[in-house]
Amino acid sequence: MSGPDLSTDEAVARYRAELRAVGRSQRLAGFGLVIVGAIAVFASSRAGDMGQAVQMGGYAALAAGWALMIAAIFLRTRYHRRRMREMN
Repeated sequence: MSGPDLSTDEAVARYRAELRAVGRSQRLAGFGLVIVGAIAVFASSRAGDMGQAVQMGGYAALAAGWALMIAAIFLRTRYHRRRMREMN
């Protein structure tokens, strides 16, 4: 596997698309968990006796979602660095 060919605008666009695909599932799952967590924290005031449990679950979902998104950023950065090293 050789490094990406970045000599044309079309090649750069292809590489960017390739890079966006790295960690996509983790990023989307993380985003989904962040949304669900935010909704749960917001809705916890209306959950009655279960309010505290819903709030804690919401915070847990927020934490897990952000962890997944950070992991996806790490994967993408590592992939990019490896591909750039292959160019040299």
